[in-house]
Amino acid sequence: MNTAAWAAPARSDAFARLLGRRNLLPLALAILLALGVLAPLGRIAWLTVADDGLTVWQEVIASDISRSLLWKPLWHTVVIGVATVAGTLAIGGVLAWLVVMTNVPWRRLIALLAALPFVIPSFASAFAWGVVFRNERVGGSVGWLEQWGLDVPDWLAWGLTPATVVLVLHYSSLVFMLVAAALASVHADMVEAAQMTGASRARVLSGIVLPVVTPALISSSSLVFAGAVSNFAAPALLGLPVNTHTLSTRLYGMISTGSVERGYVLSLILIVISALVLWYATKAITGRKSFATVTGKGGRTQRFELRTWRWPLAALGLGLGTLATVAPMAVLVLSSLTQEAGNLGAGFTLHYWFGAAGSAVSQGVGGVLRDAQILHALGVTLALGLAVALFALLIGLLTAYVTARRKDSWLASPLATIAFIPSMVPGIAFGAGFIALYGQSWGPIPALYGTFTLLVVAGTAYTLPFAVQSARAAMAQVSGDIEDAATIAGASLARRLVAIYLPLTLRTLLAGGVLVVVKMIRDLSLVVLLFTPAMPVLSVVAYRYASEGFLQHANAITTVITLISVLATLAAERLQGASQPWMKD
Repeated sequence: MNTAAWAAPARSDAFARLLGRRNLLPLALAILLALGVLAPLGRIAWLTVADDGLTVWQEVIASDISRSLLWKPLWHTVVIGVATVAGTLAIGGVLAWLVVMTNVPWRRLIALLAALPFVIPSFASAFAWGVVFRNERVGGSVGWLEQWGLDVPDWLAWGLTPATVVLVLHYSSLVFMLVAAALASVHADMVEAAQMTGASRARVLSGIVLPVVTPALISSSSLVFAGAVSNFAAPALLGLPVNTHTLSTRLYGMISTGSVERGYVLSLILIVISALVLWYATKAITGRKSFATVTGKGGRTQRFELRTWRWPLAALGLGLGTLATVAPMAVLVLSSLTQEAGNLGAGFTLHYWFGAAGSAVSQGVGGVLRDAQILHALGVTLALGLAVALFALLIGLLTAYVTARRKDSWLASPLATIAFIPSMVPGIAFGAGFIALYGQSWGPIPALYGTFTLLVVAGTAYTLPFAVQSARAAMAQVSGDIEDAATIAGASLARRLVAIYLPLTLRTLLAGGVLVVVKMIRDLSLVVLLFTPAMPVLSVVAYRYASEGFLQHANAITTVITLISVLATLAAERLQGASQPWMKD
C-alpha cells in the first residue's frame, strides 16, 4: 500500500476543511484579532528580551534603581487599588441597598446620582479636587480653601489620599449598578418566608441577601481593582507634582523619556497584575454554588422599613451622590469662569470659553471655543469615537455571530478568548503595545505612529470586549430559527446579517455604539501615549493644559468632554430602552 499517496489526500482534505467556506469568516476574524490584540502584546514581550536578554528585567526588578522604578510605584499601586475597592464597596453597596431594599425617600434621584459618576471622566474629578484643595507645595495658583485662609495639609492636597478619593467616587457607580441589579433579584417571597420562621433582619441580610449579591461583589471588586491600578489620570494629576508614582505614571514616564524597554517591562507587570485579579474573580464566581433567584413566578422586591432613619439615610445618599456627580461638575464650571485660577473673589469672565487669542489674559491664549487647535482636537475626538464605534461593533457583531452561531467551528472558542483579552490589559499598557508594534514600518504596512489610523485601530481593539458583549446581547434577542429559514431559502451570510440581524438588533447596537463613543471621548489612559500635535485628542489636550498651568482652559475642555459623555449616555439608555429593575415599585 502506498502510504504517501494515502496521506496526501488526507492532508489535502484537512486543509480544505480548514479553509472551507464556513471557516473563512472565523479565519479572517482570527487574523484581525491577532494583529490587533495578540501582536502588540507579543511585540512588547519580545522587545524586553530581544537585545540584551533579561538584562532589562534585571534592571527593573533587582538593581540599584529598582526601588524607585518598580517596587515603590508597585506599592503605591496596590495601596490605591485595595483602598479604592474598600471605598467603592462601602459607598456603592450602601447606596444600592438603600435604593433597592429600603423605603428611603428620593430613591430615583439617589439612583441617578449614584449611577452617573462612572460616565464622568476620572480626570474631571481630579481637576475639581485640585481646584478646591490645591496648596502652595508645588507653586503656582492655590485652591479655593487656601484662598479662603484655610491651611490644606500636603497629604490632602497631593499624593495617594486625594487620588484614592477621586477613584473611589469614580468607580463607586460601577459597584452600585452591579450590586443593585443583584439585589433586585432578591424576591420578597424569600425574605417573607425567612421572616415567618423568625429570622431577624441581620439573619436575612447574612443568610439570603449576601449570598445572592456575592458574585456581584466579587466581580465589581475585581473590575474596580483592575481599573484603579491602571488608572493614569488621577495619580498623574495629583501624584506626579509631588513625585508620587504608580506603575501607570512610571510607565508613562519611562516611554516618554526614551527608556522604552523599561516601560515595556512595567507594562507587562501591570498586565499580569490586572489579569490575575480578573482571573481569580472569574474563578471564584464560577466555582460558587448556585443561588438561583429567577424562577417562573413573578417576583417583587421586599423593602425594609427604615422608620426614623429614613430621612438621615436619604440625606446620606443624596450627599454621597452629589459629592460624586454634581460637586465636581459645579467646581469645573465655576473654575473655568474665574479670572484667576482658584480665586473666586477675583471675579468672573467668559474669556476662557470665548475670548480672542492675543489678549493680555492667560498669556494670549484664546478661549477653548475659539481656539483652532482645541476645535481640531474636538473634531478628531468625535471622529475617533464614531470610527471606533463603527469598526468595533462591526467586528464585535461578526465575532459574536461566530461564537454564538458557529460553535461547531474550531475557531469559535479561541476567538471568544482573544476578544476578551483587552479587558485584562490596562489602557496605557495597550497603548504602549501599539507604539511598539506599529511605530515602525512592517513590509507593506507603513509606520502608523501619529496617524488617525493608529488611534482607530488601537481604540477598536481596546473596546472590542465591550462591543462583543453588546453584540452578543443583541443577537440573543433573535431566534436561530429565523436564520435557519433564511439559510434554507438560499440567503448568504452577508444577506442574513443585513436583512435579519441588523434590523432586529439595531437599537441595541446603536446604544452600544454610543457607549463606545463615550468611552473613547473620556478615555485618557489609552491615548496619552498615542497623542501627537498633528493628531490631538481632547482628553490629552486637557491634561496638557493642566500640566502647563492653564487650569481654566483645562477645566473648560473637561466640562465639554463631560457634557458630551453624559448626554450621549442618556441617549444610549433611551435608545436601548433598558429598564432599571430596582426602580420598580
